[in-house]
Amino acid sequence: MNQIESLEKLCSLPAVTGFELTSAKVLAEMLSPWVNKVDIDPFGTVTGLLVCPVPNAKTVLLDAHFDQIGFIVTEVVEGGFLRFASVGGVDPRMLLGCEVTILTSTPIEGVICSVPPHLSSEQERKNAVPVHEMLIDTGLLDAENKISIGTPIIFRQPLITLSKDIVCSKCLDDRAGIQAILQALRQLRRQDLKVNVAVLFSSQEEITSLGAITGAFRLRPDYAIAVDVSHANTPDAPSGETFEFGGGTMIGMGPNMNTHFTKTLIRLARADNIPYQLEVMEGSTGTNAWNIQISACGTAQALLSIPLKYMHTPIETVKLCDIDATANLIASFLKNFDGGCLQL
Repeated sequence: MNQIESLEKLCSLPAVTGFELTSAKVLAEMLSPWVNKVDIDPFGTVTGLLVCPVPNAKTVLLDAHFDQIGFIVTEVVEGGFLRFASVGGVDPRMLLGCEVTILTSTPIEGVICSVPPHLSSEQERKNAVPVHEMLIDTGLLDAENKISIGTPIIFRQPLITLSKDIVCSKCLDDRAGIQAILQALRQLRRQDLKVNVAVLFSSQEEITSLGAITGAFRLRPDYAIAVDVSHANTPDAPSGETFEFGGGTMIGMGPNMNTHFTKTLIRLARADNIPYQLEVMEGSTGTNAWNIQISACGTAQALLSIPLKYMHTPIETVKLCDIDATANLIASFLKNFDGGCLQL
């Protein structure tokens, strides 16, 4: 598969937070050519291990989360309508009129109802409708026989190409991060590494970081790179809170990250002419890095983020060159690192 085909496959896998097991086997198959061993835990976290020949070698963990924001059915209403609740950080302002897929054994399509402006007051049009007041129209008069309470729901939006180097889809947060790790692992094939590489495609990041916490505790890595997404520039974005779209991988700096590790990544990016930008994060990064850092006896942590537009919407958008830059920096670090002390 080429890069876009791989992203299309990744973004097609349904994995609402808490329901990752449905697609974990497919993700494990995508990972297996690049590692020596693959496992799936009871929560749907996919773990891979690439073992180097060096005795007692250190372990570097690569993490990207597999779960996506979505919804869950709370009630089946007469006439083929569903009430639902959000799973993860969903903004109700952008939901009305969205197409969704209800993940029954045979998936069912639906649309989130939107009252026409002709039938609503001016005041009603100014206010966001709370999620618990919304309905999904399935068009099925026998919906109660086909859809159960507790069924997960995802946005329907497939991956589309906006231009040669820009793609748009649901759940590029964080399938773009998974893609970067897969590309990095491909570069490591037939390389004589001096460290073991562990991979976590982790579950439940959007709610609890459960997959990263339990996975890091189980693997006990010495070093870890969390790969996620962060906010790219758009004309309507708050000044100073976004980063260049197409500006390269974003290297996190702050107390959640090991200073020596961060400086090493910056040096490698400069030496290898890999585009990068610095993201200062003075507190919690809002990523799995926050929990991996303090798992077990503690991990020397780094964070790489891919600039992404329209986070937590069905139209998340990334530039492929930013995925490439992230993959190239991960691969460069692993090719050059012998597991010794990182120097400032």
